[in-house]
Amino acid sequence: MSYESFSFQLLKDQFGLQPSLSPLLSSAKVIPLEPSEWLWRSLEISSNGAVTTAKERSERIISPILLEFRERNKGKFSIFSGWSFDVDVSRGLNGKCDFLLSCTPFDFEIKVPFFTLRETQGGVIESCLPQCAAQMVAAQLFNEHAQNSIPVVFGCVTTGVVWRFLKLEGNNLIIDADVYYLDNVPLLLGALQTILTVDS
Repeated sequence: MSYESFSFQLLKDQFGLQPSLSPLLSSAKVIPLEPSEWLWRSLEISSNGAVTTAKERSERIISPILLEFRERNKGKFSIFSGWSFDVDVSRGLNGKCDFLLSCTPFDFEIKVPFFTLRETQGGVIESCLPQCAAQMVAAQLFNEHAQNSIPVVFGCVTTGVVWRFLKLEGNNLIIDADVYYLDNVPLLLGALQTILTVDS
């Protein structure tokens, strides 16, 4: 068993998670942030070719957005891509995370994960939400074991074009009723910045 095996029912049974759907960041409160010329150009170049596989989405869309987000915040956090995150194998909290952000500047190991991002494989966001939530539970437990407990862990499931955020506080899992899109990059960057503000 691993992160990929989880359903919402299993998360409820095993960890007592209480999922709900609600406006999370509230688009009205998210302040759009103008992307750098580098990000605009990177996304423009990507749009000139076919982006069909998860690896292509990761390299050409998701990575540039996360790198821009990190640069904007002067390296306040580290980005880990494709790392194994084996927190509790006996309970299925193991496997690779597509992306995981850690509340430490440049580092060679995961220390205080606060955000986990999962890419969809078939383009359907909903089927990956419980898998992302399982990774968020793992981040929460990881931080507790390391005595670096933080009140909130965030997550995101994305196709590269569509982005949906999640928030885990205690055993309350909120799935954002709002969805963000690549055709509004300033609002997407603003949503990411709002998450970082909450965790600061």
